[in-house]
Amino acid sequence: MNQAHSTLKISPSDLIPMDIFVDREPLEIDLVYANARHTNNIFGEALYHDKAKLWAHKDIAIITLLAARILNRQKNYRFSLKDCLRTTDAQAAMNETKIVKDNPHWLEEPNRMVSPPGNGAHPRGMAIDVCVLDTDGMQVDMGTAFDEMDPKSYRSCTDLPEEILHNRKLLEDAFTSSAQTLGVAFLPLPEEWWDFRFPAGKYDSYEPLSDAHLPPQMQMTRRIKNNVADFEMAHFDELAEKIIASVDQYHES
Repeated sequence: MNQAHSTLKISPSDLIPMDIFVDREPLEIDLVYANARHTNNIFGEALYHDKAKLWAHKDIAIITLLAARILNRQKNYRFSLKDCLRTTDAQAAMNETKIVKDNPHWLEEPNRMVSPPGNGAHPRGMAIDVCVLDTDGMQVDMGTAFDEMDPKSYRSCTDLPEEILHNRKLLEDAFTSSAQTLGVAFLPLPEEWWDFRFPAGKYDSYEPLSDAHLPPQMQMTRRIKNNVADFEMAHFDELAEKIIASVDQYHES
């Protein structure tokens, strides 16, 4: 199903800022694209404004929290969340960066690395980018950095030390186990070891989100005054409690 056939709209009430779970769950937030100088921001530009948060659709939040608990229980590791909702405005800005223009093959099929505005799971908050931190807070070696546009970032790459392949498997297995426990279809993106998302059959049924669709508190590239009201913090607290209760149900079973 392509974007032209998308008919469902994502309600902003179904989005949650993942920082609400910090200090409660084994995860941290590192919103790479909000910082032009971040060592992992290959675009060299701040695609998000400096007050932007990492927003996720509630359905992927549940999967991510359960996966984080699974890996934490196994290894005492923590997730470092890098990106989730990437509005169409942010996608457009990404396509206009110098590094993308200097690497036009990143836009070419079949192994396209940068999506056109509106395509993919990120503009629906249904893909999440995840790295792993060890017990000392250091990033677990996955063979490449987050967002490194290199064939070694592919999940199919086996020309890597066994330890790195093992680390990648730990992360992927945590998400696979989480999705299976919850009874939902979930996809580790083949080209990026850090990207986990719903299949296209799910996210393509929804319209992508632009900053204009969202209340100012959820907008990513800039603050736009519109007729969409911000939510009170109580709304997110209530949604967070529902998500945690759902994760508790499966984590303790």
